[in-house]
Amino acid sequence: MSRPMNDDEVLTELNKMVAFIKQEALEKAREIKVKADEEFAIEKAKLVKQEQLAIDAQYEKKLKGAQVSQKIAQSTLTNKSRLRLLHRREEHLQDLFSTCRSRVVSLSSSDKDAYSDFLVGVLTQGYLYLMESKVAVHCRKSDVSIVEKAASDATDRYKETSGRDIRVDVQGTLSDDIAGGVKLVSGTGRITLDNTLDERLRLLEDRMLPEIRKDLFGPNENRKFYT
Repeated sequence: MSRPMNDDEVLTELNKMVAFIKQEALEKAREIKVKADEEFAIEKAKLVKQEQLAIDAQYEKKLKGAQVSQKIAQSTLTNKSRLRLLHRREEHLQDLFSTCRSRVVSLSSSDKDAYSDFLVGVLTQGYLYLMESKVAVHCRKSDVSIVEKAASDATDRYKETSGRDIRVDVQGTLSDDIAGGVKLVSGTGRITLDNTLDERLRLLEDRMLPEIRKDLFGPNENRKFYT
């Protein structure tokens, strides 16, 4: 039969059990800490990734916003520059036309021979267009005498060209504010030809404007079709 343990033996066994339990507790604590550290690292990585994605998304949003703002600002500046350029071009064209008007206005007073030739030409042209036996010619009061002479010369030319006679009535009814020229009215009064210098210059400006723009500023890069 085994004998009962004495106090020293009991104390020794108790110390062994305590040491074993303590060792088991330390190992369990280490396991728990390792697992906790792993879970913390995983959760930390997850949170960091989420925040990184959120920051990247916010950055992309701000970047796109900045790019859009930059494009809008650039487009605004481009449009303003284009408008200023068009405005300056229009001013240049108007200066050109103004110079032409000044020269046209001075034609009837500074160069009588050239003005007379002009009148003969437009009157002959008007007679041939109307092809009527009677025509009224309206001019400035100050031009009545020179227009009567030109009308007579134009009548001779018309006779040579068409073989027909024409009776011309010259009337000084136009305003002295115009540059000169004449208006022809058919005998029936239904047709009026405006051959004043002012009207011919206006027509020339309208018809020649695209060509003048091209000569002065080059072809329009935005225009795809030409007639």
